[in-house]
Amino acid sequence: MSAYQSLKEEVYEANMELPKRGLVLYTFGNVSGIDRKAGVVAIKPSGVPYEQLQPQDIVIVDLENRVVEGKMRPSSDTLTHTLLYRRFPNIGGVCHTHSTYAVAWAQAKLPIPNLGTTHADHLVAAVPCTDEMTDEMIKGNYELETGHQILNAFRDGNLSYEEVEMVLVACHGPFTWGKNAAKAVYNSAVLEELARMAQLTLSINPNASTIRQALIDKHYFRKHGTNAYYGQEGY
Repeated sequence: MSAYQSLKEEVYEANMELPKRGLVLYTFGNVSGIDRKAGVVAIKPSGVPYEQLQPQDIVIVDLENRVVEGKMRPSSDTLTHTLLYRRFPNIGGVCHTHSTYAVAWAQAKLPIPNLGTTHADHLVAAVPCTDEMTDEMIKGNYELETGHQILNAFRDGNLSYEEVEMVLVACHGPFTWGKNAAKAVYNSAVLEELARMAQLTLSINPNASTIRQALIDKHYFRKHGTNAYYGQEGY
């Protein structure tokens, strides 16, 4: 049995959630998870249909993108994932999809505004959208540059990657992260719903504005932080 069997099974289960949640078609998308102590990342192999994917197919790489275990090529987005793990030290999982509404906002090159309390339950800010990649970046190490585009969206200090666990890569699609692979997938599902709600809201009222800060704070901090009172312990 693999020394990384538990991590591989965790990442396999997270990947299998993507088609269940309607977040991917065919071979679109990927999820990874990290073992910080071992210094390795488990990630979906490139181009393998979800209905054929097995736990043993999950590829193990180190943080320098060298294959540690696995017979298949890791996801083509591996360099993006490993850069995020190196620069966001408190995350344990990363997810990338091409879900319809989130991609639509990414293709529009716009952040998703905070229009209501469902959004505020999860984020105090808009879902950020990166700058558009330059021709030079596209011709270079594309997947690594995708990671740098994500990092740049958080560079000014106004956003915290621990509070805003999602981003739109302009013209491409969403990336999310979390404390583990399952939470990264959860955040992808939430992001898709926020994107859909925002699009529907603006189709009804193109002049809809963001909600008041007091209401954002109320909904966010009743779920997050030291004084949170929503939910039950262990859920």
